Amino acid sequence: GDVIHRMLTATQYIAPLMANFNPSYSRNSTVQYLDNGTVFVVQWDKVYLQGKEDMGSFTFQAALHSSGRIVFGYKEIPVPVLQISASQHPVKAGLSDAFMVLNPSPDVPESRRRTIYEYHRVELDTSRISSRSAVEFTPLPTCLQHQSCEICVTSELTFNCSWCHVLQRYL
Repeated sequence: GDVIHRMLTATQYIAPLMANFNPSYSRNSTVQYLDNGTVFVVQWDKVYLQGKEDMGSFTFQAALHSSGRIVFGYKEIPVPVLQISASQHPVKAGLSDAFMVLNPSPDVPESRRRTIYEYHRVELDTSRISSRSAVEFTPLPTCLQHQSCEICVTSELTFNCSWCHVLQRYL
């Protein structure tokens, strides 16, 4: 994609394994998804690394549950992830989130400067990714889950949130 797309995908991702994969290398390579209303699953099946097809095929998936739980499953990881070259594409696994802000450019009044702010990242230790393994991310409780001041006051959360009666939520 364009530059903004590449910058956002570098900072906004759910990636069981990000590398320079070439799904068009083999007729047997597929990237499929399933959504049954409670879980959304994306599976990379028998995909090869661009220019390194002799390393073998990779099969892995990401499952996003409606509860907020995320599971990465690794069925076939033919080589240690640390051996995958990052020269053509970043090699990483984990979660990252960011947002983009459009600010007026001081030099050109009609234009806007795009700034991407990455505010949270969870990186997996790629040396621990192997065949027949999995990683589970379980969401932590937040003050946003409470519907009233009474429920929040009696909760065991320690975020120092305060209830806003006008908005009827915690801030």
